[in-house]
Amino acid sequence: MLGLGGHLPEVIIVLVVILIIWGPGKLPDMGAALGKGIREFRKATAEVRDSVVTATTTPSPGPAPMTQDSAAVPVQSTAQPSDAAADSAPH
Repeated sequence: MLGLGGHLPEVIIVLVVILIIWGPGKLPDMGAALGKGIREFRKATAEVRDSVVTATTTPSPGPAPMTQDSAAVPVQSTAQPSDAAADSAPH
């Protein structure tokens, strides 16, 4: 049922204490607020679960395909031969 096991007497005592403290007029309002909170929590967890599942199952886009224009452009080196010779010379 609720998985209370052998704790039913304790639950009944707690419910009686709550009834004494807040009275029968406030209990429906408290129950409605509690139900609304539980619904919002379940909705939020479902949204998070769905976003995680979507993020992990959506294939990531691969590298952009090379076009003819980008393949034809030669790559120029920024290092100058004189710089390399000066760096390797002992100081």
